[in-house]
Amino acid sequence: MTEGFAGYYQADELPHPQLDRQFYEGVTTRRLVSWIFDTVLTGIISVIISIFTLGILFWFFPLVVTVVSFFYRWNSISQRSATPGMRMTGIEFRDRLGQKFSSGQALAHTFLFTVCITSVIGQIVSIVLMLTTPKGQGLPDMLLGSTAINRPV
Repeated sequence: MTEGFAGYYQADELPHPQLDRQFYEGVTTRRLVSWIFDTVLTGIISVIISIFTLGILFWFFPLVVTVVSFFYRWNSISQRSATPGMRMTGIEFRDRLGQKFSSGQALAHTFLFTVCITSVIGQIVSIVLMLTTPKGQGLPDMLLGSTAINRPV
């Protein structure tokens, strides 16, 4: 059995959204709060990096933010299956087998997230999916079979 889920579901699947509602309650709102937190934090990091280049990187600020955000997300998700904002709100990613993300899964999710966030259509599709799917999955989650859940105690 997966740590924290013993007795709730098989080790080879995610918790069921109707049988194990506690894993999904409030996750969509928590994802929004964590996304805002992470966006502000990566923005601050990007400003600091740009200042240390004597302002040269401000000419390429959208690219700097994208690169910083990518590495921030990939690094934090590969280590703890959650970004700092997600940890703050008590959620984490799980793969289709209910396991925490590996570094490769974190890379794939971060890449798909970055593609979605840089596209208005990708953002809209992800938001609609998070609001309408039983597990609150965004587009990257749907493509990978993963989801965000409330962190098991």
